[in-house]
Amino acid sequence: MLWLRLDGDGPLHRQAYRALRAAILTGRLAPGAKLPATRVLARELGLSRNTVLAAYEQLVAEGYATARTGSGTRVCETLPERPARAEVERRRLREPPRLSAFGARIAAGIPHAQASWSLPREPLPYDFRYGEPAYADLPLATWSRLLGRRARRLSVRRLAYQAPGGAPELREALASYLARARGVRASAEQVIVVHGTQQAIDLTTRLLVDPGDTVVLEEPHYTGFSFCLAALGAKPVFVPVDDEGLRVSALDAVRAARLACVTPSHQFPAGSVLPLARRLALLAWARRRGAYLLEDDYDGEFRYTGRPLECLQALDDDGRVLYTGTASKLLFPALRVGWLVAPLALVPQLESAKALADTGTATLEQLALADFIREGHLERHVRRMRARLAARRAALIDAAASELGQRAELRGADAGLHVLLRLDELRMADVRALRAACRQRGVGVYPAAPFYARPPRRAEVLLGYGALSEEAIREGVRRLRRALDEVARGEGASR
Repeated sequence: MLWLRLDGDGPLHRQAYRALRAAILTGRLAPGAKLPATRVLARELGLSRNTVLAAYEQLVAEGYATARTGSGTRVCETLPERPARAEVERRRLREPPRLSAFGARIAAGIPHAQASWSLPREPLPYDFRYGEPAYADLPLATWSRLLGRRARRLSVRRLAYQAPGGAPELREALASYLARARGVRASAEQVIVVHGTQQAIDLTTRLLVDPGDTVVLEEPHYTGFSFCLAALGAKPVFVPVDDEGLRVSALDAVRAARLACVTPSHQFPAGSVLPLARRLALLAWARRRGAYLLEDDYDGEFRYTGRPLECLQALDDDGRVLYTGTASKLLFPALRVGWLVAPLALVPQLESAKALADTGTATLEQLALADFIREGHLERHVRRMRARLAARRAALIDAAASELGQRAELRGADAGLHVLLRLDELRMADVRALRAACRQRGVGVYPAAPFYARPPRRAEVLLGYGALSEEAIREGVRRLRRALDEVARGEGASR
């Protein structure tokens, strides 16, 4: 058995066990075949006899082999015949996996490479990646201190499973913070702690939407909405946005909608802000139709012109709005903490759905975040970041004006962490060539096409500026202009 090879992973007896099991399953050791004496195999593999004995005992315990006094250890006679590995691989390639209807819709409707949460990382010095917080500006020393303090004081009862809706301390802190910062009107009972906005969307759509139901989406829209709806088999109706957000008047043509998914405070990705009149009209539409509104307030704290607008939920008197936000933009995505503020009538069902999904969010991080909010660190951090982001936004606007002039239109610069850049001299099909030319110059830009049901003819890209310095923003736009010049001259542009 010199062909037997250990994989180098873990304890030696486990390696020997896995090697022998693989030989049995692939037919190299046939049913009924006698295994070598433990001393012989130990010598061939350079192991101790006790190590081989432990591997044999595991094979016997799991039914791969039998051991009888006087006759040694043999491969079990009753193992079914298995096809050769090559045939198994050919069959695996020929036959797609058998999926449920839900799984089939995921496979058909979610282009994983385009999913916003799986954007490939590019080590670029001028990366305008959208959705990224400014990691260098995070108060990590404060966060680490609070996390360590909670870890040292964690009681035994907090080590067990916790309530699926979240730690009471965090629910109370969030209810208070959201009331001050975003005008949310809710008790702590209405706040459900989730693993970021995406889980809030998933739980809400699972609870409210059946296959075939009509759901309103903005056009363009956040694909986190559309991917969940595709998996559920819902029928999305895309309502266009303009410079003032969702065209609420167009909703009158939508029949029997169960839900509308909206980003009123900073439309994603176009960046417009829904004015008060349209917000009131949207709430009136939901009341008339008996529909719910899922409000994604993903970066509502960051507004740079005019008075900050309260969220849509703050105007809701009929229990029609489910409000979601996340710590991913305020702090960092790896924290995996978000919140879903629901009408009281839906809270028990959402908590049950959350319990089915994961039985609760990690307790230690929740408690540390509750302290971070209660002691005022979050609001101080947001104030600092609003000022710094305003300076970065100004640098981007100035650089775009000086480098691109009338060649480009910036949309959505009044709020948030990104802008939409429209380039009328290029077609949307030219964005691939533009990205390649930008990458050659160390610049990362990202296409807006995946966020449209029907992409526009002219080129649009997203520029996130939250994680870049002002100097890097100016240099990045300068290099973007050079890449644009190259593509526009016809060196990769389609006409």
